[in-house]
Amino acid sequence: MDRISRFVIWICSRFDREQIVRIVSELNDVLQNRNPEVLPKDDFKKNIQTTATTSSIPRRQSPPRPHPKSPR
Repeated sequence: MDRISRFVIWICSRFDREQIVRIVSELNDVLQNRNPEVLPKDDFKKNIQTTATTSSIPRRQSPPRPHPKSPR
């Protein structure tokens, strides 16, 4: 089963019919560009340019490792 099918099953198991109809309607608005506040993932990547480059993002440091206890 692909991701979309699992997502549809997830939606159907958590929302009633009226809510699903509203979800579909709002998703349709997004795809028809009637809601400029929300962009589909592919449109977002195409239209929004990031200013940060991978070299300007600081590396995440892992926490210091605890020293092993010495046997006594």
